[in-house]
Amino acid sequence: MTDLHDFIADLPKAELHVHHVGSASPRIVSTLAARHPDSKVPTDPEALADYFTFTDFAHFIEVYLSVVDLVRTPEDVRLLTFEVARDMARQRIRYAELTITPWSSTRRGIDERAFMEAIEDARKAAESELGVVLRWCFDIPGEAGLEAAEETLRLAVTDSLRPEGLVSFGLGGPEVGVPRPQFKPYFDQARAAGLRSVPHAGETTGPETVWDALEHLGAERIGHGTSSVQDRRLLAHLAEHGIPLEVCPTSNIATRAVARIEEHPLPRMVEAGVPVTINSDDPPMFGTDLNKEYAVAAKLLGLDERGLAELAKNAVRASFLDRAGKERLLTEIDTYTAGRLAP
Repeated sequence: MTDLHDFIADLPKAELHVHHVGSASPRIVSTLAARHPDSKVPTDPEALADYFTFTDFAHFIEVYLSVVDLVRTPEDVRLLTFEVARDMARQRIRYAELTITPWSSTRRGIDERAFMEAIEDARKAAESELGVVLRWCFDIPGEAGLEAAEETLRLAVTDSLRPEGLVSFGLGGPEVGVPRPQFKPYFDQARAAGLRSVPHAGETTGPETVWDALEHLGAERIGHGTSSVQDRRLLAHLAEHGIPLEVCPTSNIATRAVARIEEHPLPRMVEAGVPVTINSDDPPMFGTDLNKEYAVAAKLLGLDERGLAELAKNAVRASFLDRAGKERLLTEIDTYTAGRLAP
């Protein structure tokens, strides 16, 4: 496995399911907590390990929102975004679609134009200085209801506000008690404005939530989709229509969506012919990163280096990167793999 870890470490990768605030490393979180000492979030990076130990999904959301509350100014937004990209660069992540919840920031008083300028300034700097291409998914925090959906849509489709890097529209937060069909009008308008549909579904609820995301929200990829394996017809539909699942193995264990890593449904998804991508979700909160998730996937699926390279290419193909960008990254993966495996 040591050789595989070495291969993974330098493998060029794309990540499609990773959250903006949830990607804040202990280093970043402690910096933000020190800026805002009225927060209950620890300023000691070592204490954050205990703070980020979750009893269930509801507790995870509670802790997550406490970290969201640390992002209070445009300067905080810019710092967070660029430093997340720096951590990605260390993992050889070449392209990422970062899920951002602008409503969480604007409702806390950050000026909406300043927010957009902060993420765009960080995006451009990340590409020029770190070689990391970032794109945005604006997501609705489902627990906040239709008010948040309306605001997220407005920020996403208003020409004078919409950031250049925005490519998709999502739906996150708890699934229990947050039915997907109610968000249909907002997804319809976002899709009409050219944004792609990437809601979370089937993480802590059954396959019916995935069906709702497909039928009511026009989902082109599904965030998590863990429970899809409970429905053979759904698996067949995903496979037939080439709808990828954004799989986050360690996250599913940390939030108790899956009891044990040995029971993770990833192998059944692959066996059914469903396109899968491997992602880290909220990596520091779950004590992981994308490289570790690839190692977990390699063990679950019995992959060698070529198999891991194909997994990396799955993410590129499933991404919303432009065609030329996809071709460049696919070629980079092939070149790297050939060089590493050459006799």
